[in-house]
Amino acid sequence: MEYGKSKADLLEKFHMGQCDNAYEFFGCHKIDEGKYVFRVWAPHAKLVWLTIFKGGSEELLPMSSLTDGESFEAVASVSAGTRYGYTIEAFDGRRLYKADPYAFCADSAKQSLSVVCDLPKPSDYPQIFTEQPHYMQPINIYEVNLLSWKRHSDNSFYTYAELEKELVPYVKEMGYTHVEFMPVTEFPFEGSWGYQVTGYFSVTSRLGSPEDFKRLVDAFHANGIGVLIDWVPAHFPKDDWGLYEFDGQPLYECPLWDNMEHSGWGTRKFDFGRGEVDSFLLSSARFFFDIYRIDGIRVDAVASMLYLDYDKPAGEFTPNEYGGNINLKAVEFIKNLNTSIKKLYKGALTFAEESTSYDGVTKKISDGGLGFDYKWNMGWMNDVLFYCRQDPYFRNHHHNKLTFSLMYAFSENFVLPLSHDEVVHVKGSIVNKMPGEYADKFAGERSLMGFMYAHPAKKLNFMGYELAQFKEWDYKTGIDFCLLEYELHAKMQQFIKALNFFYRENAPLFEIDNSWDGFKWLVVDDKYNNLIAFSRYDGKGESITAVINFSGVDLSGYRIGIDKGRYALVFNTDDKAFGGSGKIRRKIYLTEKQTCNEKEYSIKLDIPKLTCMYLKKQK
Repeated sequence: MEYGKSKADLLEKFHMGQCDNAYEFFGCHKIDEGKYVFRVWAPHAKLVWLTIFKGGSEELLPMSSLTDGESFEAVASVSAGTRYGYTIEAFDGRRLYKADPYAFCADSAKQSLSVVCDLPKPSDYPQIFTEQPHYMQPINIYEVNLLSWKRHSDNSFYTYAELEKELVPYVKEMGYTHVEFMPVTEFPFEGSWGYQVTGYFSVTSRLGSPEDFKRLVDAFHANGIGVLIDWVPAHFPKDDWGLYEFDGQPLYECPLWDNMEHSGWGTRKFDFGRGEVDSFLLSSARFFFDIYRIDGIRVDAVASMLYLDYDKPAGEFTPNEYGGNINLKAVEFIKNLNTSIKKLYKGALTFAEESTSYDGVTKKISDGGLGFDYKWNMGWMNDVLFYCRQDPYFRNHHHNKLTFSLMYAFSENFVLPLSHDEVVHVKGSIVNKMPGEYADKFAGERSLMGFMYAHPAKKLNFMGYELAQFKEWDYKTGIDFCLLEYELHAKMQQFIKALNFFYRENAPLFEIDNSWDGFKWLVVDDKYNNLIAFSRYDGKGESITAVINFSGVDLSGYRIGIDKGRYALVFNTDDKAFGGSGKIRRKIYLTEKQTCNEKEYSIKLDIPKLTCMYLKKQK
């Protein structure tokens, strides 16, 4: 690393919250063969020792204070693979053992121990960035928990190397454009699914080395698949060897009692606005772009960062300087995060899991927004799944759940998520949310997916949905690939594969996701037939019309007003190849001069129950 004029210059940037490459200075770095320098920030510490673990013994090496009086440094003769940490004497006399906040690797058996690690050289593979604006491209994400996509017969994990051989070709064969990893940063408790992070610069050692992880990312890129990771800057766990009261006092966490704890998760909140904390987090995000060449990050739990009163009873928070509930320091951090990433990596993607109606999540920072590229549309997800859980006989009472999302569909750049959160905690799997008999459940999932892929916005589906897995996701086991031995499950997988490729090959379904120019309602209010119809357009005016019958009965001779022309049936969720009834025989439809839905021309369709049809206007 080039430190500029001096260490003091870098430390000044670090303390000011302007250092987004702090990982190149803090932590463990090789300076010569068999010799490493260790640096740690601990401003409240009385003394700090570098703790080296050799066999069953510990060696404590005193660390010297740097020019800022808050950071410490030591040089040790060690080799890669050596376990280490820091012993800190607090001013109250307590001795604390801490893992290295900037460690690049943790011990696979005991995540509390940091490991001396030579970082892999940055990948030579280009990131999956596009010259065209990303919002005009198909983005279809396969969300994966790497610890539970597949397990061995003894329930042991697949390693990064094994995932390279199996997950990469699977995602490519299925036609997804991107893969999104649930948190891969080191975490102690597997039941947190990785969302309680202790190692913000280390990929989990349970599955292999940093070099192994880099090769996995490289393999995706070699196959034209973008790699996104979940990143968790909102909070951290209270493990005594982690960031928690790192030097005997609140350091990384907010020191104010009413904004320190995230009571719902039993964690601590980061102290946004403290320069050193901002530099730490900015550097963590940049690290994964610099070293592993990822294509984007999904920022978890953004709402919990934005609101001072998030998950708090009324009156139990301190308002901001203007008397409001917005965490202004978190807002500034988020803007700096997006600015930092976009400055260094043109085309990199940032996604916000933001569950409220906060305005301007995906607006440009210069226009008063937060600067994210996309926001998860949690409203659409909740509404449409509520609708699909209803018996078709009663769906007419909830028709607005299908249509309401178009009231705000273009207020942000959205991703439609059907994520891991929807198939846990007794919510039921996607296919098992569907009412009806066995075959109806599959038809229900296919019609939902047909609606989702035609609806404006980019797409995300969690692993296992493509198998129509009946049981909920369990992080302790792999998903049920054995289901592919059964016809309807195998056909569901083929359906999702065909739908994925159809989506990415048809520009009307993705090119204009952020404007009414790409969308037109044809049937919006037929709640009694549980039917909607709309057309999607690309920049050349070509269209795909989606007609979805969410009812439990076949609709014969259903008339839809549409532009004059000749229409071909190009995709049909009721196709026998997908497990459907195969009732639709007609492939070409000619408009008739008969007014319907305020259109001069119309077509008549026979639409089986729980079916989505895609029609394409022929030239």
